[in-house]
Amino acid sequence: QMRSQSFRPRSRVGLQVTFTREKKTVECEEGEKLRNVAIANDVELYPGMKRYFNCRGLGQCGECRVHVTKGMENLDPKTFLEKIRIAVSWFKIGNEDKVRLACQSKVMGDCDIETQPEFNWFGKR
Repeated sequence: QMRSQSFRPRSRVGLQVTFTREKKTVECEEGEKLRNVAIANDVELYPGMKRYFNCRGLGQCGECRVHVTKGMENLDPKTFLEKIRIAVSWFKIGNEDKVRLACQSKVMGDCDIETQPEFNWFGKR
């Protein structure tokens, strides 16, 4: 008697995330949160005291914002919470369409990430 096996699509492994400020390329599995990838590889997402005072990945503080310099299409779509957080935040770097919250972003392919992007108080880049 033959049993039918259900096949689940397997996650791709070996996706590359390059943290440009740190000049560090790391591998992760498909679907991993960008925040977890950064923390597991000693990449500092939070400047100064914010490394201690943040929302711990709940998408509420906006402090884990990153600038996706390459491969935006290789992150999952922005969540509703993420769109709201970015829209109402006081920070602007001039390329909000390329800003993601690391805690809300799942890696689906190779990408280049700038951590702790510079503020642009006047909205030009």
